Amino acid sequence: MKFSSQEEYGLRCLLQIARLGTEGSLTIPEISRIEGLSQTHVAKLLMILRKDGIITSTRGQSGGYSIARKPSEVSVKEVLEALGGRLYDAEFCERHTGQLDVCKHSVDCGLKSLWQVIQVAVDDVVGSISLADLIAESQPGPNVSFFAAPARPTVPIR
Repeated sequence: MKFSSQEEYGLRCLLQIARLGTEGSLTIPEISRIEGLSQTHVAKLLMILRKDGIITSTRGQSGGYSIARKPSEVSVKEVLEALGGRLYDAEFCERHTGQLDVCKHSVDCGLKSLWQVIQVAVDDVVGSISLADLIAESQPGPNVSFFAAPARPTVPIR
């Protein structure tokens, strides 16, 4: 399973903006310099995030991009969906029909339920993590990591 560079870079740019809270702002050249991305690429990513209402823009000398809501109110799921969509959606099977107009396995597909289960699991994880969580995770000092893996149950060997 892969996430696109658009999702990775979009999240990185958004985190730079979110660190400043709802009162701060950054310009495209500032984000470009901080993240090591071209200004054109940053502009494209910010346009997507602005269209989805995740960030706002202000024109003029003191303009820039700001987070539209508190970072604690923006989930990673919302951002990923804006930047790249979902891993599995209703049109997934229609895009993977092979050379046919309709998937040969549309009635008896053993994979559809697998993709649905994976999507639910991903949604549960990224839906429970906010931008504020990611910002806190990147700050030095003690904090409880939501990335810590849960203890695995031991399975007796027979």
